[in-house]
Amino acid sequence: MARIRINKYLSLSGVTSRRGADALIAEGRVTVNDITVEKVGIIIDEESDVVKVDGTEASPVDTKIYVVLNKTRGVMTTLHDPFHRRTIKHLLKDLDERVYPVGRLDFDTAGVLVLTNDGDLAYRLAHPSYQVPKIYEARVLGRMGEDEKLKIEKGIKLDDGAIGKAQVSILGHDRKESRIRLILTEGRKREVKQLCKKVGHPVRSLTRVEFGGITTRGIKPGQWRHLTLGEIASLKNLVDLNNK
Repeated sequence: MARIRINKYLSLSGVTSRRGADALIAEGRVTVNDITVEKVGIIIDEESDVVKVDGTEASPVDTKIYVVLNKTRGVMTTLHDPFHRRTIKHLLKDLDERVYPVGRLDFDTAGVLVLTNDGDLAYRLAHPSYQVPKIYEARVLGRMGEDEKLKIEKGIKLDDGAIGKAQVSILGHDRKESRIRLILTEGRKREVKQLCKKVGHPVRSLTRVEFGGITTRGIKPGQWRHLTLGEIASLKNLVDLNNK
């Protein structure tokens, strides 16, 4: 009988780091034999217990995989959806290994999505403290001006009480819309949409064009590719994992 702490098991499965596993458990996203785990640090039998995260079974991996997906709109950033909506798993059908998304893109947001089974890297890339840059391009309702731009750059209180901010470039205006680019380093939930709405310019469409220097250049919408060794090293360097 092989008994192991569940956070170590999830780390070996490439879902997240041990610390990240504790956070997933606290959020009620982990089950053992289809029963939601309520306490961190429980011991499981890795040979007989079935562990799932967000409904997807987790199992230890031998080889670490790193890919970038050009996510399309109308796709859930998850590997399993109880309401049977289209998920990124449909777009990764040609990938034999199981990988997990680093952070999330909204159902109606397109663009760069990094996926891996390297739990330590995924946890650090998604954690606000590592300040990984994320670049978005958005079309927003109305004509955004310098006043609204400066408000976003100074910081605005979000719905959860945190202060969100971004570096903003106004790319141009159409008759009823503005095209803008935003650079964020924390990436809180629906942050771009909240920031724009709070200055009176709701988002009409949103695309993430870069994540930690990774882009979808050369990748058609809905397709993916493996990251190069240089790209992997660059991501690790961003979060101080380059020598580990």
